[in-house]
Amino acid sequence: MKPIITIEYCPKCRWMLRAAYMAQELLSTFEEEVEGVLLKPSEYAGRYTISIDQISLFDRKEMGRFPEIKELKQLVRDVVNPEKDLGHSDRK
Repeated sequence: MKPIITIEYCPKCRWMLRAAYMAQELLSTFEEEVEGVLLKPSEYAGRYTISIDQISLFDRKEMGRFPEIKELKQLVRDVVNPEKDLGHSDRK
C-alpha cells in the first residue's frame, strides 16, 4: 500500500491555502509514489506539521519556520522513493 502524506494545519491561523498549495506540489511530484495527501485541520493553535504515515517530516514549531517547497520535496522523496531525481528541486 502506498503511503499517505498528512499536512496538519491550524485553521484559525488561516494556513489552509498554504497547506493546499503544498499538497498540490507534492501530488504533482509524487503522484506515482503516494496514495494521496490528507489536509487535516488541527485542534491545536499554531500547528503546522507534515508527516508520512507515522513518520514526522516537518514541524513548524520545532523548526521555527515553514518548509520551503524544495526542502519538503526532498524530505518526502527520501522516504517514498530515495532514488527519485527531483530535477531542479534536487540538492546541489
